[in-house]
Amino acid sequence: MTAGEIATYLLGSCRSLEQFEAYMFGSALRGIGEDVDILVVGPGGEALLQLKRELRAAGEFLPLHVLYMLPSEERRTDFVARQKCVPLRRLMAAVES
Repeated sequence: MTAGEIATYLLGSCRSLEQFEAYMFGSALRGIGEDVDILVVGPGGEALLQLKRELRAAGEFLPLHVLYMLPSEERRTDFVARQKCVPLRRLMAAVES
């Protein structure tokens, strides 16, 4: 699957992602590598627990490596910029156009 196809699959099958900022980073963006690196930024609590269940189910079909961060953690580390993370919604839009 391409990065855009993976993003489309995840956004379609993990409805809780609507409550979070989700990104892809790493080698999967270039169509190489053995795994798909995903960053999820958002709150903890019940919404996160639900999302983890959904991503676990999606992980049965994809080799997902998921990193979860609170917004404050992402701001302090500047992870999105440093790792050149791309929003899943942008990847999905590229497939649809």
